[in-house]
Amino acid sequence: MFNNFFLKEVLKHSFNIPVQVTYADGTVEHYGTKGEPQVKITFHRDISMKELTHNASLTLGEAYMDKEIEIDGSIQDLITSAYESAGSFLNNKTLKRFMPKQSHTERRSKSDVQSHYDIGNDFYRLWLDDTMTYSCAYFKDPQDTLKDAQINKVHHIIDKLDPKPNKTLLDIGCGWGTLMLTACKEYDLNVVGITLSQEQYDFVNQRIKDEGLEGKAKVILTDYRELKHEPFDYITSVGMFEHVGRENLGEYFQKVSDYLKPQGVALIHGITRQQGGAVNAWINKYIFPGGYIPGLTENIQHILDAGMQIADMETLRRHYQKTLEIWDENFKEALPEVRKLEDERFIRMWDLYLQACAASFESGNIDVIQYLISKGPSGNNLPITREYMYHN
Repeated sequence: MFNNFFLKEVLKHSFNIPVQVTYADGTVEHYGTKGEPQVKITFHRDISMKELTHNASLTLGEAYMDKEIEIDGSIQDLITSAYESAGSFLNNKTLKRFMPKQSHTERRSKSDVQSHYDIGNDFYRLWLDDTMTYSCAYFKDPQDTLKDAQINKVHHIIDKLDPKPNKTLLDIGCGWGTLMLTACKEYDLNVVGITLSQEQYDFVNQRIKDEGLEGKAKVILTDYRELKHEPFDYITSVGMFEHVGRENLGEYFQKVSDYLKPQGVALIHGITRQQGGAVNAWINKYIFPGGYIPGLTENIQHILDAGMQIADMETLRRHYQKTLEIWDENFKEALPEVRKLEDERFIRMWDLYLQACAASFESGNIDVIQYLISKGPSGNNLPITREYMYHN
């Protein structure tokens, strides 16, 4: 009874849409705005005050994975409403203050990356597009397919560098190689990509061989802190700094600076919170071990401290929301094949992850920002207006 009372108090102020909640003892409550329930939640066991106050997101996420909570309706809509409600458990400082300790030694970083990206290329191939791009797409037109939008994103990033043929580019956290190999083939750049994922390394190596790019492209399996190479004219890094940890952000941006030639230009693309840095215990445990979302001013200060300047910034929050929504649709369509690879608990976990992230972008809880950075006075080697970024 007491558990229900506390849980009811937690949920009472958590939604701005009509939500019906059925508790483990069979009682039914309606929260949020009036009207027919948009989402229905059923608890199959009591959730204790101790569990919630220790870490609400971890407790509720695991309960959903274990089928102790069922949700009828859109998880994305439910979580968006919780983020948008000032009294929600997602905005409660008491419930948010307990977070797992993190470590970002080079050994730990390698383990963290491999735990996520080495699930297997076969799994990611089921719901990513043909480019195998696992980051925010860029929808130039509402009718763009996901593949169109991912190709748009790659060109949007490279175009911002205003690259010149035969110059050099480093891609830190190169993924499955689409950006670096596009820069090589279509912009005539000499490219190096680095990754900590063995699966990605093998995949990119094979692409380089298949496409006859051995003399112009190279992928290295190494930590970003250990690269031994002459400085580059350009650097790209997409979806990388979220993995390095708060304590290593300064070093990350210093390495970008170290790897850039004087007057070199970098485009750093990553998830950022305008409200300040944060971690999420459930995502940290199950999806991105060691993950930390930096604050906007935090990143800017590190960029300046590393001797670089910002030439341009662009927010792509709504683009990432749409990207995640398409990924989740693709994931659901591929469930018969996914079930051949993973169990039901994993499937519920991954669906929750995709929808929760879409909700976080939709509500403005997190953002994704492209930082165009120069090593030297801000953008001296770039055109004086932004028009050049959109010529394609």
